[in-house]
Amino acid sequence: MFARSLNDAAGQIGICLQQLMAPLGDLPVVQAMRYATSGGKRLRGFLVLETARLHGVDAARALYPAAAVEMLHAYSLVHDDLPCMDDDDLRRGQPTVHVKWDQATAVLAGDALQTLAFETLTRTEVSGDPLVRLELVATLARASGAQGMVLGQALDIAAETAPHPLTLPEITHLQDGKTGALIRWSAEAGAMMAGADVKPMRDYATALGLAFQIADDILDVEGDAAKAGKRLGKDAEAGKATFVSLLGLDGAKARAAELVDQAQAALAPFGAKADTLRQAARFVIARDK
Repeated sequence: MFARSLNDAAGQIGICLQQLMAPLGDLPVVQAMRYATSGGKRLRGFLVLETARLHGVDAARALYPAAAVEMLHAYSLVHDDLPCMDDDDLRRGQPTVHVKWDQATAVLAGDALQTLAFETLTRTEVSGDPLVRLELVATLARASGAQGMVLGQALDIAAETAPHPLTLPEITHLQDGKTGALIRWSAEAGAMMAGADVKPMRDYATALGLAFQIADDILDVEGDAAKAGKRLGKDAEAGKATFVSLLGLDGAKARAAELVDQAQAALAPFGAKADTLRQAARFVIARDK
């Protein structure tokens, strides 16, 4: 059920992304935007669609914020892969944007994806209430900026030259921004669109986002690079602190399982209607890429 829901959501979001970028022409920067948003699990967009369904929001409306967060996420990956950041040449099994084109095109494509994400949230198709659209824009800006994802990225870069490895609370704080903030926004978006309390979704997604990152750290140690579609073992090579280095492999797996239990418990108010989201929580620690 979950796999089918995830695949269906990915397909719908892909169509929406194509429609949003169709008026932009076919310059190299636009080609790079389309390339950067192709493929992937589209888990964040799925969370938008599924939490919207849970709160009675029409899927046609929810597709726009789902596409917006996927564009925001894609921009972050394009920039993260640059030589001045993580310097990666492979993403989702394909050459990274700066390798396929060049660094300038990658920077501009990322910038354009970010701005198009916010423009998409202002569309009247999202909501007839401008205050709802404003809330989505403001909260995504907070989640992706210097209080969220960018903060996490900055802390990650600073850790590379820190005099000592990060502690467990420090790396938890870092990853809560770098990975967790966008996942949390994605899960809260449906509740925001419905004018409902976001706390159950926030509690769910906070645990889910941390479990997701711990699973990434585990994959970096024991994953298959061919399946993952990216180079593995980079953190160990760089001597960076991770959940695995701090907790050990078994300890990291146990902590991820605890977080999945917490995420599922947060869905109790929704009963069986939230079963797909419960399956999503189990998926994040069972995936191989």
